[in-house]
Amino acid sequence: MLIAGFPAGAWGTNCYLVAPAAGEECVIIDPGHQAAAGVEETIAKHRLKPVAVVLTHGHLDHVASVVPVCGAHDVPAWLHPEDRYMLTDPEKALGMRIGQPLLGDLSVGEPDDLRELTDGAELELAGLSFTVAHAPGHTRGSVTFRMPERADVPSVLFSGDLLFAGSIGRTDLPGGDHAEILRSLARVCLPLDDSTVVLSGHGPQTTIGRERATNPFLRELAAGPGTAEAAPPRQGM
Repeated sequence: MLIAGFPAGAWGTNCYLVAPAAGEECVIIDPGHQAAAGVEETIAKHRLKPVAVVLTHGHLDHVASVVPVCGAHDVPAWLHPEDRYMLTDPEKALGMRIGQPLLGDLSVGEPDDLRELTDGAELELAGLSFTVAHAPGHTRGSVTFRMPERADVPSVLFSGDLLFAGSIGRTDLPGGDHAEILRSLARVCLPLDDSTVVLSGHGPQTTIGRERATNPFLRELAAGPGTAEAAPPRQGM
């Protein structure tokens, strides 16, 4: 299996292209701010053919390039309906005005073919299987995508801004809820095998086992009821 990722834009948001192998169809995950050029470079490098874009949530740093990427390849995008409004009103989603000098030109809006993600859905795309888990807390429509273990790789969780190496997503923006994100972590992440590779929306990859042992939020959740401290600031929204 091929997973090619790169950090894009002002927040270094990780965009991933996933395919069974080089030269085959692929799925694009979270083409965010200024990600379009990196997507095209990765497609050319690995001779890929995009068939879909899937979005972990609606924040601008994860979706800003969805319109040009979908348009360039005539593919649909998938997003949870709770975050759909963020595509056309990103400032409302952030509770702040967007600084254009920092961000440059933005292509916000809905792609021509926008489809809804639901909890527990099984997406069969590009010859790959993705299990969707609704994981609110960072936003109301946050989701994760989990791929089952294959002969060449362990199970992979694309966690968006739910879980990072050493931390969790922020909950201080509109739609965020700290108690809710802890419930999502307990329901979505804790049951996974330690070998599960976690590819987050920001920062380096990790594993569920490493986070279970070292991440203060997962450690406390695994130990039982308690109140975790607020997450440290992240680069993303």
